[in-house]
Amino acid sequence: MNITVVGAGYVGLVTGACLAEIGHHVICLDSNGEKVEALKKGESPIYEPGLKELLQTNIQSGHLSFTTDYHAACRKPEVIIIAVGTPSRPDGSADLSYLQDVAENIGSHARETGTVVVTKSTVPVGTNRKVKSWLDSHSSSAVTFRIASNPEFLREGSAIHDTFNGDRIVIGTDDEETAKRLEHMLAPFGVPVLHTSIESAEMIKYSSNAFLATKISFINEIANLCEKLGANVEDVAKGMGMDQRIGSSFLQAGIGYGGSCFPKDTNALVQMAGEMEHEFELLESVIHVNAKQQVKLVQMAKECIHDLKGKRAGILGLSFKPNTDDIREAASLEMIKQLLDEGVTVTVYDPVAMEKAKSALGSTVRFAVDCFDAIEDQDMLFIATEWEEFKVLRLKTIARLMKTPFLFDGRNCFSLEEAKDAGIHYYSIGRPAVTPITMKKPHSCE
Repeated sequence: MNITVVGAGYVGLVTGACLAEIGHHVICLDSNGEKVEALKKGESPIYEPGLKELLQTNIQSGHLSFTTDYHAACRKPEVIIIAVGTPSRPDGSADLSYLQDVAENIGSHARETGTVVVTKSTVPVGTNRKVKSWLDSHSSSAVTFRIASNPEFLREGSAIHDTFNGDRIVIGTDDEETAKRLEHMLAPFGVPVLHTSIESAEMIKYSSNAFLATKISFINEIANLCEKLGANVEDVAKGMGMDQRIGSSFLQAGIGYGGSCFPKDTNALVQMAGEMEHEFELLESVIHVNAKQQVKLVQMAKECIHDLKGKRAGILGLSFKPNTDDIREAASLEMIKQLLDEGVTVTVYDPVAMEKAKSALGSTVRFAVDCFDAIEDQDMLFIATEWEEFKVLRLKTIARLMKTPFLFDGRNCFSLEEAKDAGIHYYSIGRPAVTPITMKKPHSCE
């Protein structure tokens, strides 16, 4: 099939590359000319394992191409997929201006009647109906469009794997012919397909992300209680997860969720509920818990070390999760802000997110050349992202390199037994603190 994907961001680029990989002819359209020129050379603007190789293979085979030209991209495709951003407005609602601009441009340039326009962007319930009106208002009377919602459920860092090994594909549409065309397009992935109404498909995306965010905030609240009661949240989560009704995924205690989806989608769903005069109290609490959790490590440090002014701190991990360079809504950024406000000198390191962090943080922090540079001679060390590179470090090495060995681990990367053996002050999430008995405690923060 001939397919156009509008938007070469995380979702659009992965979608386009994977559709090309299963044999379709795909044009990726993006308004950023510099990005498009780099993509034509097989250079990926984002870090996603396996994506660069997939791009280069399908560019060479002729199945994948890139353009900024709406006329060339919209003239003959059987399916046009919209995958542009829907960022949050200040009130939490989704900004649909990019989506509207794309829909109107498609309407102006499409020439094939019956073209299926699929919204893959995460959008509030009812948006696809607006897309249809935007398309029709800018097209000639001879051109008609079919619309569908096909939300994505990709995890950054494993998006290609998720495309080929997903739990389900959701196709929301009003007519059977459109559903059949899209199912045929996606059949080579071998993923189960669920057919729904357009509104239900739109709602499934928000509901899924909101539920996963709820699991994260729930286990973090349990972790905070475990610390006060002397329990170990890892044992608690394991016991909970063995119940098949609950499951073990998303029960890893830490410093909260971030990224481009959960924060945006939870806020948007609360806003949607408010427009319907429904107070979504549970989800409002989830958001509140997450905001507190992101600065938990800094609060721990203040309780343990008292006055942080003039101290030196290292931060390991800037991306909101491993295997991505995405720092949007990352807990590390809020943590860094809090430390700087306390008068701390901050050094940071991340295996892949340094360039994006430099744009966000500028000269407010020092950027280390490697993880050891971020650890050496620090008064305290914070782990914000559980990169494998950090998890294989030896705590004895960390303790030896630091000026004072205070480690605040926001992702529970190390065992308590290793911490005891290393002679390090070790504070993690939902587990007992480890303080060497041979070392004087600055403050009883256990």
